[in-house]
Amino acid sequence: MTPLTLAEVAAAVGGTVGGAESPQDVVVSGGASADSRSVPAGGLFVAVVGERVDGHDYAEQAVAAGAAACLAQRDVPVPHVLVGDSVAALGRLARHAVDRLVEGGLVVVGVTGSSGKTSTKDLLAAVLEPLGPTVAPRGSFNTEVGVPITALDADASTQHLVVEMGARGAGHIAYLCRITPPRIGVVLNVGAAHAGEFGSTEATARAKSELVAALPSRAEGGVAVLNADDPLVAAMASVTSARVVRVGRAADADVRAEHLSLDTLGRPTFELQAAGQGVAVTLPLHGAHHVGNALAAAAVALELGATLDQVAGALAAATPRSRWRMEVTERADGVTVVNDAYNANPDSTAAALAALVAMGAGRRSWAVLGEMLELGAASAAEHEAAGRLAVRSGAQRVVAVGDGARPVHTGALAEGAVEGEGSVAVPDVGSALALLRAGVRPGDVVLVKASRSSGLEALAEALLADSSPLDESDGAR
Repeated sequence: MTPLTLAEVAAAVGGTVGGAESPQDVVVSGGASADSRSVPAGGLFVAVVGERVDGHDYAEQAVAAGAAACLAQRDVPVPHVLVGDSVAALGRLARHAVDRLVEGGLVVVGVTGSSGKTSTKDLLAAVLEPLGPTVAPRGSFNTEVGVPITALDADASTQHLVVEMGARGAGHIAYLCRITPPRIGVVLNVGAAHAGEFGSTEATARAKSELVAALPSRAEGGVAVLNADDPLVAAMASVTSARVVRVGRAADADVRAEHLSLDTLGRPTFELQAAGQGVAVTLPLHGAHHVGNALAAAAVALELGATLDQVAGALAAATPRSRWRMEVTERADGVTVVNDAYNANPDSTAAALAALVAMGAGRRSWAVLGEMLELGAASAAEHEAAGRLAVRSGAQRVVAVGDGARPVHTGALAEGAVEGEGSVAVPDVGSALALLRAGVRPGDVVLVKASRSSGLEALAEALLADSSPLDESDGAR
C-alpha cells in the first residue's frame, strides 16, 4: 500500500478524522482488512456491520494488534476515519490508490466467470510475476470488500494488479470495475452457477459482460480476453470497444490449445499456439478444465510482453495457491484424495468428475458429492444430473452427503447404480467419513466436491490424516 496519513484517507473517502489526539498525522501503510485478526501491521481495519458481527466492536482489538487506524461508521476510541458507509468508503479509497498507481504504469487485469476465477487468478499471478511485481487476491477476494482490499495491497513498485470479480446480481461487476478500472478483462465462461440469483444463464452472461463493457477502447489499450469455446462469452465481443483476443480449443482462437492429453493423475499436456508459433506445455494442475484457465492467463501475459517460451515455462512451474481446489494427495497406502471442496456448481462438478475419471483409470473411483448452492428452482434437477453424470463418467461409487445433495443419489440410481453399493446417500459429513473409512481400499481415488458451506473439506482432510471420526461440530459448518 502507498502510505497515506489519516487526513489523506479522510480526504479520499469524504470522511472525518477522530478517535485520538492529533489522529490526522497517523500513517496507514500496511494495506487493509475487514478481519480484526488479520490486519497487517500499520494497516487499516475496516469496521463492517454484518448480520451477526459488528466490526466496530473489534476496533480496539485491531489497533492493539498493530493496525494503524480504523475506517468506521460510528465513533470508536481509536484513530479512525468516520464515514457513512465503511464498505463504500473502502471502495473510494481503493479507487484513489489505483488511480495514482495507474499514472505510474500499473496495469489492472480483471477476471470473471461462473467457474475457474480463483484458479485463473492464481495462474495469472504465476505468468505475470516473471514480468514484474504482481499483486493478486488472497484466496477468493472477489466482492465489494475483497476487491478493494486486494487493490490496497499494491504499491508504487507493483506493475500488475490481478482482480477477481464475482457477482451476485446485475451491476455488481460494473461496481467493481469502477473501484479498480481494468485495462485487460478476462471472461472465462457462463454456466449455471448462481442461477437462483440471476434467474437464467442469459442474465448471468449480461452480468459477466459488465467487465468487458467497462474496458477502455482499443485505441486506449483495452483488451478483452474471451473464451471462444463458450458461445455466450464469445458473443460479448459485441459489447466492448476493446480489442478482442479469443482463447480456447476452437480452430480460430487467437491463443489456443492443440493435441491435449492427460497423464494418469489428470495433468494436461498440450501445445500452446499463438501468432503462428507453438510450444509444448505440461501443467502441474489436475484436470483438463485448467487448460482453458491457462490459455486465458497466457493471452494476458503475451499482451503484456511475455514470449511464448516464457509463458510455457511459467505455466509448467505454476503450483496451486488457493486451498481445496483440486488438491491431489496420495496417502501412504496408495489411496488418492482429491479435495475440491471449496466451491461447487454444475460446471465445476462436471470438470471435477472428468478429472476423477482420468485419475481413476484402472482404479476404483469414488465421487463424494455435497450440495451445490445458489441454484434456485433448478437445484434438485442439477443435483440429479450430477449423480447421473457421475455414473455415466465411470465413478464406481457415488456418495451424496447431506439433504441438499440427496438428489445426486436419485440421479445415480436412475442411471443404473446399485443402491448401497454403487450409490448411497448419507445425512452428514461424519456419516460419510465412517462410510469411506469402512469402504475405501488401497489404490482407490476419492473425489470430495461441494460448495464451501457443506464443510466437506473437513472430510477430505480427515481422510488424509486418518483421524478419528468427526464429531457434530466438525460436520455442522
